[in-house]
Amino acid sequence: MEIYKHPLYYEVAFSFFDPKEQVDCFEKIIEKFSKVKVKRFLDVACGPGLQLREIAKRGYEAVGLDSSPEMLAYLRQKAREEGVRIETIQADMYNFRLKQKVDFVFIMMGSLVAGSNDKFLSHLDSVAHSLKSGGLYFIQNKAVDWTQNAEQSWTMERNGITVKTTFSTRWKDILNQIYTEKIILEVNDHGQLLKFEDEEDLKFIFPQEFKALIRLNGKFEFLGWWEGTESTWHLDRPLEKAKTPSNINMVLLRRK
Repeated sequence: MEIYKHPLYYEVAFSFFDPKEQVDCFEKIIEKFSKVKVKRFLDVACGPGLQLREIAKRGYEAVGLDSSPEMLAYLRQKAREEGVRIETIQADMYNFRLKQKVDFVFIMMGSLVAGSNDKFLSHLDSVAHSLKSGGLYFIQNKAVDWTQNAEQSWTMERNGITVKTTFSTRWKDILNQIYTEKIILEVNDHGQLLKFEDEEDLKFIFPQEFKALIRLNGKFEFLGWWEGTESTWHLDRPLEKAKTPSNINMVLLRRK
């Protein structure tokens, strides 16, 4: 994937959230739902790891897992610059094992996608193998609205670098629930104009299908899903009661 080879531009493009507020929410969720004391976090598909860097600053053990060597190299560089320690693991999110289990796993920004139900189940197995019993798996922005194609665009700027991001999804195969996800980054780096584009076919997992697959896997309790924003989540607003359930949400599972 081309855009993941350019972690600085990726970080600028997706820096519209507040990692401090997010980690504050993690700590509140842990206090309410976790059955284990949380010392060690795992960020799956961590990218540049803004949340992990905040977690490490608070004195927790932080582990970042990603398939992109460029992203992991960038994360290690930023950790050195910020004076924190972060362990990095290059692995496929659908098939990994950790030598040391963690107490809390999270995946952000709708990154939990799969090409098939089998791959999704394999991912759940990988997380279950790496998470202590009683620990939580936090999933941000699970896609629940399949009713229409979608496109959104936004522009972010930092230190003379401007990145316009266009994100779109289009149905490709209704019968097999396959959609095409496309991301375009248009970069102006101090006058240097660059463009990066990626496209991938993925399977939409319908909300009740998602819950059924969790039951089929058998290793997690489904604690619920709630509305939220990009930086915080509302435990008093379950999706079941939302007038229009949003793809900006949180799902919480607990390891049996």
